[in-house]
Amino acid sequence: MSYKAEYIWIDGTEPTALLRSKTKILADGAEPPVWGFDGSSTNQAQGHKSDLVLRPVLTCPDPIRGGDHVLVLCEVEEVSGDPHKSNTRAQLRPVAEQFAEQDSWFGIEQEYTFFKGSRPLGFPEGGFPAPQGHYYCGVGAEAVFGREIVELHLDRCLAAGLKVSGINAEVMPGQWEFQIGPAGPLEVGDHLWIARWLLYRTAEEFGVEATLDAKPARGDWNGAGAHTNFSTKAMREGYDAIITACEALGDGDKPMEHVRHYGADIESRLTGAHETAPWNRYTYGVSDRGASVRIPWQVEVDKKGYIEDRRPNANVDPYVVARLLVDTCCTALEKAGQV
Repeated sequence: MSYKAEYIWIDGTEPTALLRSKTKILADGAEPPVWGFDGSSTNQAQGHKSDLVLRPVLTCPDPIRGGDHVLVLCEVEEVSGDPHKSNTRAQLRPVAEQFAEQDSWFGIEQEYTFFKGSRPLGFPEGGFPAPQGHYYCGVGAEAVFGREIVELHLDRCLAAGLKVSGINAEVMPGQWEFQIGPAGPLEVGDHLWIARWLLYRTAEEFGVEATLDAKPARGDWNGAGAHTNFSTKAMREGYDAIITACEALGDGDKPMEHVRHYGADIESRLTGAHETAPWNRYTYGVSDRGASVRIPWQVEVDKKGYIEDRRPNANVDPYVVARLLVDTCCTALEKAGQV
């Protein structure tokens, strides 16, 4: 009996990469092999030399097709076996290995917005809904739009074995969030990319688009972020390491280095309003959702825990944000002897 393997990969579209996928039929018992694709159609190669390689890195149950069918997340490689320049997972791997003894954990809060045609789901034709306020974690048809899609997506993430830890409606009509984690640097990115693919596929069945745009509705509406919760073993055991990590993220050129790689159109979202810090100013504080990095109040009480980097956009590459946080914070903790 044959089964279907849906090969999923990240393309080379700029400034925000897109997901691609295609199906391979495999014999029962066969492991998903290395495969190939036309990189000239995914912004990853020129037509005169377009062959690229898909190397499986994670296989999980396919909750859409069911049965023995699987989803296969892949890295993109050159035919030589070298990572393609768009392969940000390969760029994360050596950093994660270098600081593996610090045992970094991540939890990423993925916000997104449903669109029906040219308007966010729940926005009336020819006008605007009531101002934001009652939509966040709301209940009722006047406050919540798209719940049937969200619930089906959650069920599918669970069936796929992803480390999804929750969902909630966000502050704008048609805007939602799911959380992935806790998980390690590579794992959180793997699971988030598959969860994004499942989100797009599920919304597709309802004739709805799910977008990760940083500012999906201009005006007095919150943008869409991917708040990233981060800790190391030392941070989970003591408060000094928490402060060291926060200070390291604000040291020298680090704030701009991170912001430049935290997602396209970040200036439209990090304005200093709508629970954000300005994109060009770094701050951290306890229970402060207007800071670049928040220390949860319970962390200050317990004197241990994690930090929340509130700057990443919804459209951020999770492999990139994981690489930057591990490199910056773990380097500082190592220098401080807090490992």
